[in-house]
Order: sequence, then structure tokens, then C-alpha cells
Amino acid sequence: MTTQRTGTTRPPRWSLPHGLAAAWDLDGYLRRRARHGDPFAVGFPGFPPVLFTGTAEGARELFRIPVSLVRPPDPNPIEPMVGAASLILSTGARHRTDRTLLAPALHGARTKELAGVIREATLAEIESGSGATGPWRVGATIDALTAARSITQRVILATAFGPTARDTPDATRVRSERAAEYAAAIGDFLTSFTTPLLAAPVLRRGPAGFGPWGRFVAARARLDRLIQRDIDRRRGDGPGDGGLLDLLLTTRYDDGGTLTDTELREQLRTLLVAGHETTATTLTWALYHLHREPGLLDRLTAELADAPDDPAEQAASPLLAALCQETLRLHPPVPMVLRTLTEPWRWRGVDLAAGQTIGLAVGVLHSQPSTWPAPRLFHPDRFLDRKTTPSDYAPFGGGHRRCVGATLAEHELRIVLATLLTTTRLRLDPALALGRRPRAVPRNLATAPGRPIRFVRTA
Repeated sequence: MTTQRTGTTRPPRWSLPHGLAAAWDLDGYLRRRARHGDPFAVGFPGFPPVLFTGTAEGARELFRIPVSLVRPPDPNPIEPMVGAASLILSTGARHRTDRTLLAPALHGARTKELAGVIREATLAEIESGSGATGPWRVGATIDALTAARSITQRVILATAFGPTARDTPDATRVRSERAAEYAAAIGDFLTSFTTPLLAAPVLRRGPAGFGPWGRFVAARARLDRLIQRDIDRRRGDGPGDGGLLDLLLTTRYDDGGTLTDTELREQLRTLLVAGHETTATTLTWALYHLHREPGLLDRLTAELADAPDDPAEQAASPLLAALCQETLRLHPPVPMVLRTLTEPWRWRGVDLAAGQTIGLAVGVLHSQPSTWPAPRLFHPDRFLDRKTTPSDYAPFGGGHRRCVGATLAEHELRIVLATLLTTTRLRLDPALALGRRPRAVPRNLATAPGRPIRFVRTA
């Protein structure tokens, strides 16, 4: 192996302290490692070393590697959560086929159709908690991440399953009960997959129902039972309104085969978990920054007041779009894009063997001063007069494995924020408004603020 003089291909000698440092402040840890040059090596306990880039040139090279030469890393930190059949982990022809299948449910016309669903989900969250003792009553303290998860869960359930029942008097009750069941199951599922289980595969063992791994397995089984119930119901009721489940149930591969129940559950579990958790954390960060900048909040509120009372129109607000883009730049929900080589390849001036894992440190890419002046400053206006490229701005990854739900996530962020800002008034906890920015820490499938982001509803 020949090395590039400006980088280091040797991982840290002591992996455990480096793993702990990354768990404490992943973004800061990767930026410190990047000071050694590009590419730079990272090694965590239980996982093979990874050679990272944090430059636009490195990102461009990574995203242009032929499809046949890369696959997801194995062992994969998130496989216990999403399953081997998940689009995130599938490879080759199966990945291309599944991606082609899923894209219509998460792009274009379908995304526009969901604009009303997204607004209604946000309003339902506010209204359901506006009673005398509810978390959304005026004067109450609101945990932003909890509220954001509740909203995005409502949206993703509609995307996955569509209406629970049609033309029946109890349809609303059934939907409400199902949403409550899923909220509890998903919350338990996410909470049980702790950072140690994510970072240390050696801990993924133990008797059923006991210890961290046993509790996670039990929570996963509970969520899978709910998903299977919806699969069985849809088979009995017939096609619904074109939700993702309908597409999966009618899938036929070239050999005539269909998805097994296990594969159906894993694809739907991926959507339910990954499709709402990453959006919820980004929404939390957006609300935090927006309310730290009173002038920015006033500008955006005024811009939305001048827009038509239509969620799709409000989502087109230039300043709102810039706010969401800047939030994703400063806080990419998935901070690493990883690929494992299936054949030898030269990347970033380094001759690499098959089996080597390489990746993009998204936060490092988004902090390059040559591309982003004052990169640690939250400044949405930088997006009002520039176009980004996949090699300098990659909050959803890039290349043939770019997040298939990126369009829906961006649309959802804008509509939820617009709805919140036009129907409520919030005040950020003074300690957060004046104190240091919280760290971003690994949590399940995404990174999240290292401490709770709380608001008080004032109107």
C-alpha cells in the first residue's frame, strides 16, 4: 500500500479511548482526526478501520466508484435495527430493483400529495397536547425532540400504510389507536438500542428479555408484530391508497419471486425508524437555531405570513429552504457515509485492497472554510445565492446509494416548520439561548443533541 503524503492510513493505536471520544462528540472527534490530513484513518472497537475523506475531491471520488466495486460495511452498526433485507444494506441488482420500487412512494407527485398529511400531522400533535395538562398548552414546557418524533411518526405511518380502513365509521379511532401503538413500540425500540450496542458488536448477546441485547430483541419483536399485523390486514382488505406497503405487496422480481414476510417487515421497519428519526433530529436542531436568532425568526415569520395558506406554497419559501439546508449542513443527521471495496481500488492517492472500508465524514466536508466561510457559524443566508453540488454538500449521502427518502425529508421539514411557526409562538430555554451549542452525539440511526432542547409555548 502506498500512502498519500498529506494523509494518514494508519488508524489510532488505542481504539477504545478513540471510540469513547467519538461517542462523546462525534463531529468534533472527526474534525480533529481530519487535521492529520486527507485521507485520515479511524478505528473503533469491534469494527474494521475506516479510511475517511472530508474534502469535496474525496467525496467526488467516493461517489463515482463503480457500483459493482462497493457494498455496505460488514459488520454494520445498524443491521440489528433495519435488518439484512433493508434497502440501506442490500447490494447489487437487488438494491437497484428495490430502490426503483421504493422511489415512487417517496418522490415527486407522492411527496406533493403528502403536503396536507404533513400539515395535519403537525396540527394534530399541537391540538392533542393543548388541553389543560397537555404539553402544548400555553405556558407549558415542550421537549422539542419528543414532539418532533411524534409528528414525524404520524407522517411516516401515513407514507407506509395509508389509511387503516376506508369508509367505516371507526376509521379515525382505528388510526388513532394504531398510531399510539406504533409510537410506544418505536420509542421502546429506539431507546433499547443504546450507544454501546451500536458501537460494540461484542455486546450483542445475552438471554432473551434480559440485559441490553435481550431488551432490544424483545422491543424489535414487539415492533415486528405490529408491522406483521398491518401486512396481514392489508392482504385481507386488498390494495389501499398506494402507500409503500401496497407497492411492496405487489412487487414481483424478474424471477417471479415476491418479498417474504421477513423482508417486508425489514423494509417497513427501515422506513418507520430511519424515515422519522433523522427528520425529527433535524427538526429539533432547526427550531433550536431559529429561536437563538430573533432577527432570523422575525424574517421567516414575516415571509410565511405573506405566503398563501397552502403547505406546498409555504414550503417554497426561500428563507425556509435556506434554514433547512443550513441546519442539515451544520448537523447532518447521519454524519458518515461508508462503503466497503469488493475489489482493489486506488482512492485518494492510496492503493487499497478488497475489503477496505472507506467513507466520507460529512461534518468535515461541511466545515471546509474554502467552501463554507465561517463554517461553525449558523448562517442560512449563505444558501440564498448559491447552488450546491453533491461533492460539497451531502447531508443525505451521494452516488447510487443517496438516501431514497431525501426529497420527502426536506419537504416534511419545511412544512412542519411552517405549520409550527404560523400556529404557535415558542421561547427557547434561556440556558440554551445564551449558552454553548449542545454537542451532537450518536443515537440509534442518527446523531442528536447531547442534551434536551426545550421550549415554552407563549402563544
